[in-house]
Amino acid sequence: MRVLLTGGAGYIGSHTALVLLERGYRVVVLDDFSNSSVEAVRRVEELTGETIPLIEADLAAPGAAAVLSGVDFDAVIHFAGLKAVGESVQQPVRYYRTNLDSTLNLLDLMAERGVAKLVFSSSATVYGDPRYLPQDEQHPVGVGLTNPYGWSKAMNEQIIRDAQAARPELAAALLRYFNPVGAHPSGRIGEDPAGIPNNLMPYIAQVAVGARERLSVFGDGYPTVDGTGVRDYIHVMDLAEGHAAALEHLTSGVTAYNLGSGTGSSVLEVVRAFEAASGRPVPYEIVAPRAGDVAETVADPRKANEELGWRTTRTLAEACRDSWAWQSSNPHGYRAERTA
Repeated sequence: MRVLLTGGAGYIGSHTALVLLERGYRVVVLDDFSNSSVEAVRRVEELTGETIPLIEADLAAPGAAAVLSGVDFDAVIHFAGLKAVGESVQQPVRYYRTNLDSTLNLLDLMAERGVAKLVFSSSATVYGDPRYLPQDEQHPVGVGLTNPYGWSKAMNEQIIRDAQAARPELAAALLRYFNPVGAHPSGRIGEDPAGIPNNLMPYIAQVAVGARERLSVFGDGYPTVDGTGVRDYIHVMDLAEGHAAALEHLTSGVTAYNLGSGTGSSVLEVVRAFEAASGRPVPYEIVAPRAGDVAETVADPRKANEELGWRTTRTLAEACRDSWAWQSSNPHGYRAERTA
């Protein structure tokens, strides 16, 4: 099976490409490289010994599908889109235009080609401020959401459901990620955000490696174990394996799955875990809470465990270890090699 990965040069996409290639799939990557690198794809090729066809295009742009006119594929894993909660509050129109148009263009392309297998990169932000914990797939979606990023994911889920109702052969999995962290244990691929990191662990890693002075902790007055926000952190390799499992278990219709560990960790617990893994101090300061954030999110992953035969096998400590292996051997991310 040949799988098109939209946004496949990004953090999660590159790790998923590696897992799929190791399982015998063929992979095609489409990416606009706005927050990713050709070097990530090259390193996946290096690690797997496989060649990955690479197409540079913005899937949200009018006519973007034309660049795929000569490319055959049997299924799609759709990662392409913008993904930062705080940034989405500041740039809502950009987030809606990019995240919705890319999905609409992709669904049109899939219908034209007769492709009926889709795995969609969704998010636990579709649940909004949790009504109960841990959150299962029956938790209300699209109610009282706190940021445009979450709304864009909830809207995309509805778009896919409506598209499937009109096209019954479409088989789609909506994967609601919790918080991806870590890197491939080789240290060759990892998270390399453009500019200031929006996610916790790459920021911590950059502080530990000396690229940034200190971590800003957004609020310490939440009703949590130490007042800082609690999230369910999932190793990116577990997450990548979750995509392969979803692809292998696709059935007609639309099914949502939580991908998380079922365990929450606070910001300060992650800081301490990273210090232990790296042997480096991570200075931090408490600052005002960030717009759009919630106090705590934790997954109930039992549906994915039972229906996909998938579960997390890697710990937060292992995620910190692997993230440090990536950051310490690539202190400037992929950029050092690109400019060498």
